[in-house]
Amino acid sequence: MMTDIDEAVDWQGNQVDCRACAHQAVLAAGRCRLKHACVHDRYARRIDRFFNWNANLANDYLRHSHFEVRAIAAKYADVFQLPALLKDSEETVRWNAARRLPKRLILGLRNDPHREVRIRIAHLLDGAELQPMIIDSDYYVRLVVARRVAPALLLRLVNDPETEVRRVVAQRIPGEWLHRMLADPEPAVRLEIARRLPAPQLHLMRCDLDWRVRYEIASRIDAAQICELAEDVDELVREMAQSRLPRERCA
Repeated sequence: MMTDIDEAVDWQGNQVDCRACAHQAVLAAGRCRLKHACVHDRYARRIDRFFNWNANLANDYLRHSHFEVRAIAAKYADVFQLPALLKDSEETVRWNAARRLPKRLILGLRNDPHREVRIRIAHLLDGAELQPMIIDSDYYVRLVVARRVAPALLLRLVNDPETEVRRVVAQRIPGEWLHRMLADPEPAVRLEIARRLPAPQLHLMRCDLDWRVRYEIASRIDAAQICELAEDVDELVREMAQSRLPRERCA
């Protein structure tokens, strides 16, 4: 039984007819092939293969009616033709143009209406270039920013509404600001803080409500301050504390 992939149809569902194609010279030279490498085919892989074989034709398709043709052509076209595509109506086209352009030309896409574009732009930018994206409306954009922005800029994300964003902040924020997150509502965030706090400050979290945080504290806190944890309600916390300090020392 024949499936769509076995057919040669264009993006509008019409059969591809090589006889009507404008690229007869390309066909004669063997640089295109029906159902394999064809700019008129609906399948992206076949379009991509056509431009891979005929990159010199990519400029001619940057304004094609089908967005996928424009997007794939942007991968092969003259880079000087690409800035105009940053305002294309389709996010795939904008992104494929942006990935080949200098950073100074793609900064405007930090406010792109499509989250996928902003996510990918955040992966391309560094340092202060990312600062405007700290307040992005999409949590995953902010997560990428939290992973890449300079640690000194993370203070603005300390109270982010998303747990995963704050957890990354807790891993990277400068040590002198860790105390700002001691009361974070999520145990996963507080655990990251506990892992980074200097030993002399660990007593600040010894009464944390989550046993995992207290276990981390018990494993690192100064022996002189461990007695309270040696009597913890959680068995694992008690065992960790007691393994580091003989019980008679807490009598």
